[in-house]
Amino acid sequence: VVTDTRKISVVMITQDEVERMGRAIASCYAFADEIVVVDGGSQDDSVQRAQRLGAKVFVNPWPGYARQRQFGVKQASHDWIFLIDSDEVVGDDLAQTLSAWKQEQISGQSADQYAYKVDRTNDFLGCWLPHHMDDQVRLFHRGQHHISDVLVHEGVAVDPAHVSKLRGTLWHYKFRSLHDQARRFNHYTSLEAERDYRAGQRFSLLRLMLKPPARFVQRYILHRFCTRGLAGLVNSGFWMAYDALKEIKLYELAQQSQAEKHHG
Repeated sequence: VVTDTRKISVVMITQDEVERMGRAIASCYAFADEIVVVDGGSQDDSVQRAQRLGAKVFVNPWPGYARQRQFGVKQASHDWIFLIDSDEVVGDDLAQTLSAWKQEQISGQSADQYAYKVDRTNDFLGCWLPHHMDDQVRLFHRGQHHISDVLVHEGVAVDPAHVSKLRGTLWHYKFRSLHDQARRFNHYTSLEAERDYRAGQRFSLLRLMLKPPARFVQRYILHRFCTRGLAGLVNSGFWMAYDALKEIKLYELAQQSQAEKHHG
């Protein structure tokens, strides 16, 4: 039985994001019945800022992305969960859609729909990149779906066939600097390589030769990043390097495993 059908708990995880979390929280005021912030142990004033902005704040030592989100979902008072990151902002159009959704069933949606995706667009080098290839499930019923327990790129575990789409945009202010972008990619490729290595995937020279350039063509041509000037070119290059780095890290993990066996 579905309860709390039209009340939304916004869930956000934070870590030293005092400078950016304010506008993320404020963008949810129009539709949120509560805002839950889970802080992983910030050294700045993130906790105090979130409290001043009216959020319910929980401090939970960082267990990883997925488990931190799972913890936040458990703290929510309502079954309908909207996920947002501290560097994102709910656009006015999306906020209006969510407010309308709370009042009545959106035209064309089935009454038993328990997961909704939204368009997210990312900034890079002072430019908003095309967003048609980055839609994500952000509104879901926790009695029907859950956060996938993975090392990286966690999300709502749901069959895409059972997901509807909400009108509006989630603005992702991801880009801080090229240094930060490289740091994030280095971190995420390590997590991805570890995840895939545990699942039995091993280094492939053919994949290293083919996948990175294919990724560049996909983003730059098919996803029309070519329409974004230098920002689109550099971002496509970053993702080509991402795939190459992740593949090489699979090779490194295999080498490390062999060395441990040899010395063991």
